[in-house]
Amino acid sequence: MLIGITGTPGTGKTSVTAQLEKKPGYQIIHLNELIKDEKLYSEVDTERDCVVADMDLVEQRVMEKVNRSSPVTILDSHLSHHIADIVIVLRTSPDKLRERLQKRNYSENKVQENLEAEALDVILFESVGWCDKVFEIDTTNQTIEETITDVEEILDALLKDRDEQVTAKYKPGSVDWSEEFFA
Repeated sequence: MLIGITGTPGTGKTSVTAQLEKKPGYQIIHLNELIKDEKLYSEVDTERDCVVADMDLVEQRVMEKVNRSSPVTILDSHLSHHIADIVIVLRTSPDKLRERLQKRNYSENKVQENLEAEALDVILFESVGWCDKVFEIDTTNQTIEETITDVEEILDALLKDRDEQVTAKYKPGSVDWSEEFFA
């Protein structure tokens, strides 16, 4: 089963997957590292301080790396919803997100771009449009451990083919930052 953990940069994807990586039964592919390490991009966008991933190459390489004996392969990236049919979208309030991105020394333009993307539900909207199953977790006031518990609850339900049990709890669209951000 290929599952994406996606969300705006700073919502906790890599922190969560780093902890899941220590647990048996999960194969983790960190897409951003894979893209940079294997140069799976078409250009470097110096203005936005990022690379432009070649998603066809990325998807091909991911499929080559998936360990078929692992019950779950998790893709960690704000791009994972472009490949996985099942995704967990991590969300964080723009105020908290601003703090996290500034600690990363993102430029003010990059911080603002990501805050707007989070407030406008860009990744959630894309995920709902492209993926078969989408779950949403608000990480704003959660510890990494609490978020991992939520993620594992979803994964467990999926593995047991009982995802309808968690669909209401992690329903996409339940988090809305638009009024807070654009007020």
